[in-house]
Amino acid sequence: MKLKKVDEQIAKLIDKEIERQKTSLEMIPSENHTSSAVREALGSVLTDKYAEGYPKKRYYAGLEYYDKIEDICRQRAKKLFKVAHVNVQPYSGSPANQAVYFALCKPGDTIMGMSLPQGGHLTHGWKVSFSGKYFKSVQYGVDKKTSLINYDKVEKIAKKAKPKLIWVGATAYPRIFDWKKFTKIADSVNAYLASDIAHIAGLIVAGVHPSPVPHVHIVTTTTHKTLRGPRGGIIMVTRKGLKKDSELAQKIDKAVFPGLQGGPHENNIAAIAVCLKEASSSGFKKYGRQIVKNCKTLASELLKHGFDLVTKGTDNHLILIDLRNKGISGKEAQNRLEKAGITVNKNTIPYDPNPPFNPSGIRLGTPAITTRGMKEKEMRKIASWVSEVISNSKPCSEIRQEIKKLCQKFPLP
Repeated sequence: MKLKKVDEQIAKLIDKEIERQKTSLEMIPSENHTSSAVREALGSVLTDKYAEGYPKKRYYAGLEYYDKIEDICRQRAKKLFKVAHVNVQPYSGSPANQAVYFALCKPGDTIMGMSLPQGGHLTHGWKVSFSGKYFKSVQYGVDKKTSLINYDKVEKIAKKAKPKLIWVGATAYPRIFDWKKFTKIADSVNAYLASDIAHIAGLIVAGVHPSPVPHVHIVTTTTHKTLRGPRGGIIMVTRKGLKKDSELAQKIDKAVFPGLQGGPHENNIAAIAVCLKEASSSGFKKYGRQIVKNCKTLASELLKHGFDLVTKGTDNHLILIDLRNKGISGKEAQNRLEKAGITVNKNTIPYDPNPPFNPSGIRLGTPAITTRGMKEKEMRKIASWVSEVISNSKPCSEIRQEIKKLCQKFPLP
């Protein structure tokens, strides 16, 4: 109510976005719906103060309760992911990854990660990112026939390049990572091994994806996506990491502050603490399992409708569709689906012949619609709607009304 009095223009736009989310299917796999408790902490008075430094080592006064909140957040993350050390101050996932580089590498060092067009992340060494500009980046990808990671090829690349740091993680890889194989590769060249679990953190907590923690030195993650929190970042140091480098935790902390950031966003850290408490519940584990059940059902149904799925299916929360057999680009499919009330994103496919702004594929997933309570029955209906939109066999406006009716049965949290 106060916002409407102070700034009616912004208030109206927020109201419109709430209505859009209420009546649409959010199916971009990196997005989710936070709880009202998370949003309450995020919008709290904690946004008002600077808190430069770390608990008990601050530069400003008046931070007694901020220290307690950040300590609670760190302890919850340590317990949930079973790690030795946690830093919850990174503003998001990319700054968290940047801090890892700052702690471990010097400009010009060789680093290695998954190629962006084949499913990796910008910060894992892609050429337009700082990680590709300030470091000598070598990239691995997926097999041209199967679209799966070829671990033998990854090993050959690593042994030739001898990187100081190897990243494991992806934004568009629908299968499970074999952490043990990556560990063997990293150990063979004495490299640090970092796992970026931004997409799969919630699935790891739920036990539907193996944890990298026993096998890698560092883990980074965002706190939204499948973890269902606010937009923030976490860096975790494992016991294996501390065995490799006894000062690794201190290096990470110094890289975040004062290396790259000033005052942390303590309102965000409080909201992360809330989401971590939610993630420790049995209900969250059930939710994580349902994400994968829903995604597998959706993939199976899309195959029945003649869609060409990269890797022919999924093990996690996302699906990557090659649309070339449907005679439509990823951009056109994204726009057409949005008109019908289904939000996905255009996405490159491995070895895509088309440019990134008009790629051959789309990426979609089930975290947000699972948060709303949808299950296998709804996935079958959604697959048929996607098929009708892509084939243009039914007007988008008609499908839009059907989706609105479905969304009424599954309110936002």
